[in-house]
Amino acid sequence: MTEVLSFQGVGLRRSDNAILSDIDWSVDSADRWVILGPNGAGKTSLISIASARLHPSAGDATVLGLRLGYSDVQELRIRVGLASAALADRLPADETVLNVVMTAAHGVTGRWREEYEDVDLERAEALLAAFGMQGFADRRFWTLSEGERKRVQIGRALMADPELLLLDEPAAGLDLGGREELLAALTELAGDRRSPAMVLVTHHVEEIPVDFTHALLLREGRIVAAGPLHDTLTSANLSETYGMPVSLHAHEGRWTARRA
Repeated sequence: MTEVLSFQGVGLRRSDNAILSDIDWSVDSADRWVILGPNGAGKTSLISIASARLHPSAGDATVLGLRLGYSDVQELRIRVGLASAALADRLPADETVLNVVMTAAHGVTGRWREEYEDVDLERAEALLAAFGMQGFADRRFWTLSEGERKRVQIGRALMADPELLLLDEPAAGLDLGGREELLAALTELAGDRRSPAMVLVTHHVEEIPVDFTHALLLREGRIVAAGPLHDTLTSANLSETYGMPVSLHAHEGRWTARRA
């Protein structure tokens, strides 16, 4: 396995506020990580650094072998697939679904004067089909439901054949049916050896896809616990993470949690 992420003593500050502190974390190419924590824990900031869209204030962050602050981040960003609410807000609402996916090949959010080859078109169409969106290629992005948009965004994140896939709350805002459809697709993706390393941020253990391998728990910008999923995701660690007694249960590879 190859190390795709390495954080050593990573910190992030905004004015006098410490957003992240003393983060030591590494991700290998076959890993599937879930990041859990309450609002304000620093989850999205961690993903922003991992996607080379934010530089740490302290420590060293190495993404795909390149140290942030000493590398071409534009080239690096194309090698990292990202699906997040912030990125979704930058996608042109009147762009076709096919173009929303295909433009990721050039690392842009809207089609302009860049040229695409047949192989780009074929890959975009294949990714839409993989997420059940093959009949939506000519639809405008704004006409899609929230669940349909989420699936298109993940297809877009995979367009450039990334070595690292980062998903920031992909199930947020979905109803039960939409969530389960998305988790089924992510479970299939996680179980495919050809898939890149994956990191998924969520607030809810119910949104952890089957076949995920590791967990990182954050509270107030610091790591509470990190490691193999079944060793790390415990009632005790969740209780410390969320600051209240939590009862955790597992059934057929899925998780549920409630206040104890």
